[in-house]
Amino acid sequence: KQDSSLQYALFVSGESERLTHLSQAMNALIEGEEELIERHASSFSTREMEQTGNSLTMLRDIAWALEKDILSNIEKIIYLAGQRDKKTISRDGFRKYRNINLLLNSLDRLEVRGRDSAGIQIVFTLEDGETLIKAKREIKDRGLYDQWKERLAPGDLMDGSIHLSHPGSGNGLPTTAFTYKRASVTGKLGENGSYLRKRIRSDQILHTIINDTTESDMYLAHTRWASVGSITEENCHPVNNFTLDTEIDELEDIPFPYKEYPRYGRGNWSINVALNGDIDNYGALRAQLEGDGRENIGRGITTDTKIIPLQIEKYLRKGHDLTEAFRLTLNDFEGSHAIAMESNLEPEKVFLALRGSGQSLYVGICDNQYMFSSELYGLVEVTPHFIKMDGEHERVEGNARTKGQIFILNKTQKDGSKGIYALYYDGHPFDIPETGIEKAEITTRDIDRKGYPHYLLKEILEAPSSVKKTLRGKYHIPPGNASVVFNLDDNVLPPRLRDALEKGSIGHIFIVGQGTAHVAAKAIAEALSRYLEGSGIVTRAKTSSEFSGFSLREDLGDTLIISITQSGTTTDTNRAVALARERNAHIIAIVNRRQSDITHIADGVFYTSDGRDIEMSVASTKAFYSQIIAGYILVLNFAQILGTMSDSGITDALRKLEEVPDKMQRVLSMREIIKKSAWDIVKKKVYWAVVGSGPNKVAADEIRIKLSELCYKTISSDIVENKKHIDLSSEPLVIVCAAGNPEPVIEDIVKDVAIFKAHEAATVVIADEGETRFNGISDSVINIPRSSFPTPIILNTLTGHIWGYYAACSIDEDGAFFRDFRKKLSVKENELEKEGASLFDKMADREIQRIIEEFSSDFHARRNRGFFSSMSVELISDLTLLLKYAAGKLPLEDFWEEFKEKRPSSSPLDMLDISLGHTVDELARPIDAIRHQAKTVTVGTSRKGEVPRGIIFDFLKNLAFSLENLTTKDGFTTRRLQKAIFAIKGYTLYNVEKGAEEVPTLSIEKRDGASLAMKSRAEMPGPIKGTKKTIISTGDIYAGLGKSDKKPIVIIPLLGQNRIIDYILLLHVAFNRDLTVSEKKEIIGNKVNSVSDLINERDVPWKDKYLEGLPIEFLLGEGDDVIATNIMESLEEIGRVTE
Repeated sequence: KQDSSLQYALFVSGESERLTHLSQAMNALIEGEEELIERHASSFSTREMEQTGNSLTMLRDIAWALEKDILSNIEKIIYLAGQRDKKTISRDGFRKYRNINLLLNSLDRLEVRGRDSAGIQIVFTLEDGETLIKAKREIKDRGLYDQWKERLAPGDLMDGSIHLSHPGSGNGLPTTAFTYKRASVTGKLGENGSYLRKRIRSDQILHTIINDTTESDMYLAHTRWASVGSITEENCHPVNNFTLDTEIDELEDIPFPYKEYPRYGRGNWSINVALNGDIDNYGALRAQLEGDGRENIGRGITTDTKIIPLQIEKYLRKGHDLTEAFRLTLNDFEGSHAIAMESNLEPEKVFLALRGSGQSLYVGICDNQYMFSSELYGLVEVTPHFIKMDGEHERVEGNARTKGQIFILNKTQKDGSKGIYALYYDGHPFDIPETGIEKAEITTRDIDRKGYPHYLLKEILEAPSSVKKTLRGKYHIPPGNASVVFNLDDNVLPPRLRDALEKGSIGHIFIVGQGTAHVAAKAIAEALSRYLEGSGIVTRAKTSSEFSGFSLREDLGDTLIISITQSGTTTDTNRAVALARERNAHIIAIVNRRQSDITHIADGVFYTSDGRDIEMSVASTKAFYSQIIAGYILVLNFAQILGTMSDSGITDALRKLEEVPDKMQRVLSMREIIKKSAWDIVKKKVYWAVVGSGPNKVAADEIRIKLSELCYKTISSDIVENKKHIDLSSEPLVIVCAAGNPEPVIEDIVKDVAIFKAHEAATVVIADEGETRFNGISDSVINIPRSSFPTPIILNTLTGHIWGYYAACSIDEDGAFFRDFRKKLSVKENELEKEGASLFDKMADREIQRIIEEFSSDFHARRNRGFFSSMSVELISDLTLLLKYAAGKLPLEDFWEEFKEKRPSSSPLDMLDISLGHTVDELARPIDAIRHQAKTVTVGTSRKGEVPRGIIFDFLKNLAFSLENLTTKDGFTTRRLQKAIFAIKGYTLYNVEKGAEEVPTLSIEKRDGASLAMKSRAEMPGPIKGTKKTIISTGDIYAGLGKSDKKPIVIIPLLGQNRIIDYILLLHVAFNRDLTVSEKKEIIGNKVNSVSDLINERDVPWKDKYLEGLPIEFLLGEGDDVIATNIMESLEEIGRVTE
């Protein structure tokens, strides 16, 4: 798989067709072998079955690798290259296309963790300057030179951007970096990868360069859910170090961005970064960077990732090399993060950093390259060997500054971990031993989702197969009344234990496990208590930690420990087993992984399924059922040895186990019914509980665990009869596991469910087929196949697992509802940002208003249906208000006061974005993973400049005022007025003070320009009179002519800290004489409607052209009736009224 040259040979020669036939033949062989093994499994010993299973698994892996990892990828490589003739692709070009394809494959796998945007950067370091000259000549010959120049334009990385560093940069070799990006509001699985493949396929410039021999190449891809910043191309990762003040010089008629760093000199240096996690102090760092009112970052960039390359650049300018600049930068950041960075300063290296528990980074070790990924399943197609970075370990315990690791991958060092320079965040280097290289036990076969949206659903659907494999070959039921022949050899049931059972020297059996494994232990304990009744053996299920803490005796020679563990590496379980072994206990492990830690401690090992039934979802499901089945087989074998059950009883019990896969399949076929049961009801109740009586209490306990893991709820579990005595006052959602209970118990449960409903609880009952007594009293009833012990435990649990899956999907859908609104709003805001729109422009924009109005309507409709129970009351309250503030329905001054401690800026749209981010985080249910702890950041899409742009707003900013000194009404008026002003010739800023008897007085604070030559009544403090007094009273802006001197003026009331008018700003202006009628209408706003109504009342139809001859200062400064009278007089003068 790693041999690119061999794959190229197969690719060119057509030998791939022979491999296809071989792969098909292998798959047919595997299918045939499976059927044979199924028919004759009991003829083999357990050891032989293990060996056969191992061989079959290996054969499956080989067939899969041929079909999916090699042959399918050759087709994808041909697609990327966009070539019909394979021979036109060089050997080196094939290798590069192969690497791009592998990266895009990994991106497709990783996008289950986030997919509203994706980006890929492809960097080639060419062999020499001549290679670049040759490539440019070919680009010109193919008529691509204009496109080449356009894509080389300096700026933030966009879809199709190319960055070229010419000879003399970095290591002296030219590099070309191609970037492709996509921001997707809908974010559907597979869309982004497909788009990127099409972009690469159609890029003729890339195809021109890719076939040339290169010194080295580097590929970086990223997919995300945005937590900070809009969903836009600019914000897609990777992002670079371009700033608005970057020096631009032309070289050979192409503009290049230049930077100068003491260690590296002057060059068109690029620093490209991708981030997982959040830079929590991004706002403060950006403020430092853009001090003194400078704007270095383009308005389209709102992601916190942008601060990373700029901080690195800050330290480069101070004389540090790239490694030290990177390290110092990392120490400036707050929060949990994983970062990848590359630069043409040192093009043969990639810099990785990890700090905190929220993210992961894995570095794959290949024969001639490194591959890194935030998830292990992003690597395994390329290599099984990896190093996992540790972001939590403190080199010096108690010193948080020593926490975090940096890996620098060096292409020039190709020998395993020797090409990795590793250090802690405090600069202390450390060696990576060869023992630090781990081997993944999963392949791409294990991580294939088979088209399902989540691994969890896939694994639930595979559960019947896992149970079948666990049963296979473990016993033989002969015809007639002969005894069952158990096929558990010494590797499962050691002779020492068998002998102890036969002699009656086993007095205690403990079944231990943690979490779900402990629940399986309780299910097995139920079987022990029934099947070994009369043996005198005391049986108990305990958590491993409880057992090692409270149940250890000096001599455990009379004790059997059955340990349950899915992975075989659970620390508490392995520790308990080791301690019991030291005390001479008998140990049997039920485990899913061959050669795992516990298999070396236990005396006997019972492998579930085929010993490699991988679960990619954190929420384990199919392993649970197989653990129970394995435990029951063991217990039935014990019963036979101890004589506590008849042969027919054992046979009947095994027959029931054989029915389990088919009955599970019937439950799985009811997925839509189960989904309907869960979908709406989970949105309405804050508190949940799961109840079951008898053996079904085990099912309730396991359902509780999965609901907690999937839905992030604290959920109680109890027996049915107890629930009515505990917490019904909370009006919870109660899931009742009733299927399989005996009739007297069912009668009681029916009464209990009625009591739950009487206390306003919502109920979901899992009942037997044909059971109708719950129909009138429960919110929903899920009828599953009738069965008897032990099957109901499994079927109730399976139903609960499916229900929990859809419950989590439903809650996540609520998150998507807010996420999609946030995206739509961000996209439109970003468009307006690029046009230089102010806050008031955005709030007045019709599309913004439509988006908010449609969402608000839907939001309130859902709330009225009782949805969003998983949201905090504070967030719901905040969003309700913020939607009104953002729509302009409530005054901004109330927003500024009410959200004083929360908001990052003066904009309710910024605060709305932040609250939506928190909401999405509260409602997001990743399904396959536990939500990261280090999530939502509080900077959102805040802007540094809080004063909108324009002639008046800029003037206010120069006087140290912000939009918070304006009322909402005056803010919108100022926005309209700006177009009417040609120039500001001077100003007077008045200070408003409350004088004696609360009469406001006016004094001059400062003045400049034309106002210096004018006399003012306020040169000596005195009571306010005239227009200014009216403005103090109404709070409205005045624009027009001065009442006495008829000079063009604008008077603006300005609020102080207590939200009252503390200042009045009088501007001496020149009005714009070149306004069109439509511009005049926009400036005077609703006044035009009032004037037209007055004209219409005089039986004259209104026409906009009546405004043509009227100066803007007249329209602004005079009352509606004065304007209407003027128009009528003008019409009468020209005789139009009589016409």
